[in-house]
Amino acid sequence: MLRYLLKRLLATIPVMGVVALFVFSLLYLSPGDPAAVIAGDIATEDDIARIRAQLGLDQPYLVRFGGWLWALAHGDLGTSIFTSLPVATLIGQRVEPTLALTVCTMIVSVGLAVPLGVLAAARAGGWLDRAVMAVSVLGFSVPVFVIAYGLILLFSVQLEWLPVQGYRSFSEGFVPFIRHMILPSLALGIVYMALIARITRATMLDVLAQDYVRTATAKGLAPHTMLIRHALKNAAVPIVTVIGIGVALLIGGVVVTETVFAIPGLGRLTVDAILRRDYPIIQGVTLLFSAVYVLVNLLVDLSYSLFDPRIRY
Repeated sequence: MLRYLLKRLLATIPVMGVVALFVFSLLYLSPGDPAAVIAGDIATEDDIARIRAQLGLDQPYLVRFGGWLWALAHGDLGTSIFTSLPVATLIGQRVEPTLALTVCTMIVSVGLAVPLGVLAAARAGGWLDRAVMAVSVLGFSVPVFVIAYGLILLFSVQLEWLPVQGYRSFSEGFVPFIRHMILPSLALGIVYMALIARITRATMLDVLAQDYVRTATAKGLAPHTMLIRHALKNAAVPIVTVIGIGVALLIGGVVVTETVFAIPGLGRLTVDAILRRDYPIIQGVTLLFSAVYVLVNLLVDLSYSLFDPRIRY
């Protein structure tokens, strides 16, 4: 296990190197000049050229990339062009809302999707099965921002149960925190829940068709015991896999969700940085999201041995 873990950790180095090269190259080739944005509309060409020189934007591509990579190797994500603050500091200020939204979304989506998928498979062909599949298809097809605005219209505007936008830290009290987290978590969790529920149902149907399940049922084993202790445990590996893959949906959905609900997290920070052409922030947040995704997939791989004793590393 330790050798496998070390090999996987070492394998992330070239992966993150490729991601860094892609991110830097994409931003370098993208249209828009941050120096012109900083200088303003009434700036002259000399003003823009002077700002470009101060920011190092007039240097060749390889020189800029080498300097950025060297600083990155020493833990320096760069400095924001607009705020002149370290990117690591800005990320640290915004990480709490994003982490809270991600954890709440995981709790809502996984906590609802797995039981619904198991019940749909146990009642295959029934009304519950059809209802779960219909909701899953609808939830996976509708964009996150449409779901978000629909929830705001219903629960905030018409019923006036929940706040429209904003964020309250957990330190300000559990009730204000959870009131501001319900709608964003539901909006982002519906898409994620739809994916997990469909995979859970399909995997459970395959497991329920196995001979040992029919034998356990014929021996009079309680249905809930058979579903949870035997069938769900053997179906856990594909379910955990899709939960890990779905983290990519969360990363993309966080940007949209935080923008709709005005949550001051990393997603909102990324959108503001894109509008301002603040390249260091975009690069730093993208690398952070990539590292989180790689780490989650590593944890998913390591969890396989917990659900299936036949898997050894």
